[in-house]
Amino acid sequence: MSFRHRSAASFSGRKGGVGAALAITCGVMLTQGIPAADKDSKHNDAFINGGANESRIARQVRHELLMLPYYGVFDDLAFNVQGDTVTLEGAVVQPVLKTDAEAAVKHVEGVEQVVNNIKVLPPSPMDDQIRMAEFRAIYGDPELSTRYGYRSVMPIHILVNGGRVTLEGVVASQADKNIVNVRANGVPNVFSVTNNLQVGAS
Repeated sequence: MSFRHRSAASFSGRKGGVGAALAITCGVMLTQGIPAADKDSKHNDAFINGGANESRIARQVRHELLMLPYYGVFDDLAFNVQGDTVTLEGAVVQPVLKTDAEAAVKHVEGVEQVVNNIKVLPPSPMDDQIRMAEFRAIYGDPELSTRYGYRSVMPIHILVNGGRVTLEGVVASQADKNIVNVRANGVPNVFSVTNNLQVGAS
């Protein structure tokens, strides 16, 4: 299978957003992409491949979430499958992404119920500025850019809410996680950084 590329601006539909200034390249990750690493099974990031024993429903849910047109590096879509119930988690910039995610998952064969716990991040020009600055600080780092910046599915997602930054995704080593942490904490006007990056093959 192959990647299907698309260009998505994370804030294109929001006044005062930064979508016009930054186009994030996204892609659909199927059999190739970012391998899974150890993490809370209740928060399976859509852009990280599941393990070999992942169920058909989970694989299809992951596929459907990755197909969403507004899903970008400043969003985190995660899910948990329990029988025929899918619980959606994470945080997104645009409200339409929350509703689209639920609608897409409802069409997966075998899914009877969708619990939508996705949080919509409040509009904030300051948070938009921090998103841009964090993106430049992390993906503009010479060491990090050569390993992660070229990916069609960017493995480090940057969530900003009220000046507080949360990092989700996966990196290849603890050293890379530490570098990301330093870069993220070096951005002005950031109150705190929560680094939830997994360490595993990427």
